[in-house]
Amino acid sequence: MTGVFDFRVRYAETDQMGRAHHRHYLVWCESGRTALMRGNGVSYAELERAGVLLPVSRVEIEYRAPVAYDDEVRLYTRVDRLRSREIVFAYRFVKRVDGALVARARIHLVCADSEGRPTRLPAKVRETLGRLAGATPDS
Repeated sequence: MTGVFDFRVRYAETDQMGRAHHRHYLVWCESGRTALMRGNGVSYAELERAGVLLPVSRVEIEYRAPVAYDDEVRLYTRVDRLRSREIVFAYRFVKRVDGALVARARIHLVCADSEGRPTRLPAKVRETLGRLAGATPDS
């Protein structure tokens, strides 16, 4: 299953060249990841209250085309890989107007306890996200 998150580039997200600054892609990925998880019954807030943290351990982003202020973007998010202590999410950004590929990303999250020590993902999370793992992005 692939999550879809639509957004419009805000003026504050652009740089002097009028293009979306690269740092905002991470925030957009987080929005897509959170929406996908929440839509499938996994809440970051509930995980954190239970002492389960998901810190980012690796980020890969390939920028293919710029987006500018007021451009409409569609972000596809999917679970790329799931291990006992790691989740890898894959992302694809496309322009809504023509479907042109803007960027691809992969973000690795590790499971840690409230002390920051690596631990296994809770069984419910593994089961839920496991059903999503390996799904092919739409369009």
